[in-house]
Amino acid sequence: MPKPKFAEASEKCVPVWLAGAKKLAASLKEPGSISGLPAEALRFAAAMSFDPKPGRHFWFTQQDGAPGVIFCLDDDPAADPFQPGALATLLPAGAYRWMNNPEKPELAALAFLLGSHSFTRYKAPRSRAALVAPKNVDAAAIESIASCVAFARDLIDTPANDLGPDELEAAALGLAAEFGAKAKVFRGKTLARDFPLIHAVGKGSPREPRLVELRWNPKRARKMTLVGKGVCFDSGGLDIKPDSAMGLMKKDMGGAATALAAAAMIMAADLDVALRLLIPIVENSVSGEAFRPGDVYPSRKGLTVEIGNTDAEGRLILADALALADEEKPELLIDFATLTGAARVALGPDLPPFYTDDDALAEAISRHGFAVNDPVWRLPLWKPYAAKLDGKTADLNNAPAGGMAGSITAALFLRRFVSPGVSWAHFDIYGWTPTARPGRPEGGEAQAARLVFSLASEKFGRAKLR
Repeated sequence: MPKPKFAEASEKCVPVWLAGAKKLAASLKEPGSISGLPAEALRFAAAMSFDPKPGRHFWFTQQDGAPGVIFCLDDDPAADPFQPGALATLLPAGAYRWMNNPEKPELAALAFLLGSHSFTRYKAPRSRAALVAPKNVDAAAIESIASCVAFARDLIDTPANDLGPDELEAAALGLAAEFGAKAKVFRGKTLARDFPLIHAVGKGSPREPRLVELRWNPKRARKMTLVGKGVCFDSGGLDIKPDSAMGLMKKDMGGAATALAAAAMIMAADLDVALRLLIPIVENSVSGEAFRPGDVYPSRKGLTVEIGNTDAEGRLILADALALADEEKPELLIDFATLTGAARVALGPDLPPFYTDDDALAEAISRHGFAVNDPVWRLPLWKPYAAKLDGKTADLNNAPAGGMAGSITAALFLRRFVSPGVSWAHFDIYGWTPTARPGRPEGGEAQAARLVFSLASEKFGRAKLR
């Protein structure tokens, strides 16, 4: 699929002026109150009784007969910096250039590229508006980030009949080949022996479970590990989901796609870090081989787990992957997972919760999320709830009775598989945009990937030339 790109500058590019809605309204009453806007545009808008509201735009004819566009922005400085990205779908196909930059031109330009993305595997793409890169921005870096996000979105949007464990593994191995990373795949008897929880979840499907490991520049001194939940489809297993909850389960590998996107950004930028990526990949199916409620399985860490519900499978495969990651004690360990519906009830689809007991890391995550418009919200690893996880016949139960605080108890379950001294964060993402917004088309979304890349860029920096 084509990668997001800026348009080449030329005289044929249509100029676009950006103006705060309130200031534009005042200027229509008193022409000339906004410097830099063409007088002919203001006269036309006033004659047409244009109502300047944020997100609206109008076309006008310039003095030389060429077209121009005015786009209304929210006057609030805290408004969505992605708002100019709405033009990617509002404008017809063609090339455009901004005549005056928004307050955060890098984010606005990124939003335009992200907003122009569409999933085209099964239907012909239509021509889209294209933007000339604003002045004084790193166009190549913005294009790289947009391409990595598009990669993750396309994976999430692909239905499970065309994206099963084999295909998700192939996507990871393709990324490894692109950046010269070393790859290893655990499956079969090795998986059953060394990663029993991953094997247990995936053994009910004819599509074999596995764990994919990528290592990039392992000789560098500082270590970072990313882990992504790769459930290619989640039927709920024997505790089968209702159809209303199963319709979007192709996106249950959204954590893996997000981890792949974040890893791609880090490798493309050549950050000075030894990066490790772990993707446990399964399909949670219903069959005579499927794991059952009440079953008890060992884990890689040695803790035994009683299955309270087969639809709480994501934390099981993450547990084994996190235990493997923890054995190296990386400087930073982050996992992404479309883990609980409880997170959506608490914070909705657009604001993923994250969990960590490292306050300095929490502050950095929140700061970078705000800075790159990739918002998240910290929820507590509330230790008194940990007792809910106690199993009757095993060390842990994967799905405590009662259902309350479901996102928190899931995070506490994962916490048991990471050593206290490791700086770890868990993101309970939705991986999907249900209603299109500027820079965020409806469909798959790599939530928290950009903020983790921003965090890693600050923490590790770019590699020095050798």
